[in-house]
Parts: sequence; structure tokens; C-alpha cells
Amino acid sequence: MIQIGKYSIRPYAPGDVAALVKYGNNHKVWQHLRDRFPHPYTRAHAIDWVRHVQRQRPTRDFAVAGEIELIGGVGIHVQDDVHRRSAEIGYWLGEPFWGRGIATEVVDAMTDYAFANFPIVRIYANVFDGNPASARVLEKVGYQYEGRMRKSVYKDGALLDQLMYGIVRE
Repeated sequence: MIQIGKYSIRPYAPGDVAALVKYGNNHKVWQHLRDRFPHPYTRAHAIDWVRHVQRQRPTRDFAVAGEIELIGGVGIHVQDDVHRRSAEIGYWLGEPFWGRGIATEVVDAMTDYAFANFPIVRIYANVFDGNPASARVLEKVGYQYEGRMRKSVYKDGALLDQLMYGIVRE
């Protein structure tokens, strides 16, 4: 577990199901995530997700939790083949927790965790155009803007550009 003020990054638990549905079943959250994060987000999706991540070895997907309940999630996914020294970071928070600096603290802590625990030299994130808050989170932590992939995402009936960010361990 990683403590960040009154928040923590910890493994998912069966007790997170209700909060996953509460915060995950939100169109505003879903529109910035890959389609593998379903919408609507149901209790069955939450149960399946918790079971899935509890089998991960090592754990790559974590709950972001407040004092009372889960408020979001963060994951680090080491790539394979010629990309095996890189990892992708992904994160989300429930809408009531946006704009409080929590995501910045989570990404900063998870970046440090990933560099310390995986044989990687680079972490990257792709942000859908139209999500400037997520781009700011990455920039505050030290990720560099690396480019734009034009019309590379089809989400919610629209083609979107994707902004590429990365950080390299020196």
C-alpha cells in the first residue's frame, strides 16, 4: 500500500464493488477511458474486475481509496517484445474527486513505484484530445509531451486525436 495524505493506492478488495459501480458508472469518467472500461458499469463488471486483478502476479492494477471507500483506480502495464522496457500508466477518479490534485499525487506515486519495481526505463500515457485535465496531471509530474496521433481513437461515435506523454528514468 502507498499512502498519499488521506488517500492510498492499494490492492482491490471485494468490498470495493459498490464504490466501483458508484463512481465507474459515469459517462464523464468513461469518455476518457478505453472501451474495455464498460459503460454502463454494472455490479457484474465490478465483481469480474476485482476477481481479475486479485489474480495478477505481480499486481499491476490498484484501487485509489479515500478514508471511506474506493474513489478510482490506477494501473501500470509493462509492455512486451521490443517494448519490454516500457510501461503504460492509466488512471481514473470518480467525478466528485476531480480538480483536487489527487490524480497528480497518484500518478507521481505510481510512477515512482513502477520505476522501483519493474525493469523499465520509460513510462507513457496516452490522453484523448478533449481531456486537458489529464494532460496537466502528467505534465505536473514531469511527463513530457511527445506528440499527437491524429484521429487514432474512436470513442463514443467520434474520431479523436490522442496525445502522447512519456517519462524516462535517467
